Amino acid sequence: MNIDKAVLAFAGCVVLLGLVLGWLVNPYWYLLTAFAGLNMIQSSFTGFCPAAIVFRKLGLRGGNAFS
Repeated sequence: MNIDKAVLAFAGCVVLLGLVLGWLVNPYWYLLTAFAGLNMIQSSFTGFCPAAIVFRKLGLRGGNAFS
């Protein structure tokens, strides 16, 4: 798995987790989904992705999007 796939999988899990927790626990958990979406938008404009940095330090090989 490369960094690109790991970042997309992580973002998808965060979105789904935020939706489930917002539905079952407290609506404030929807803010987690909003944060993930905003982070994805800012990453598309700036190329800076904190999750990509973490995955790179964990030893995943680079991809095309987050180089």
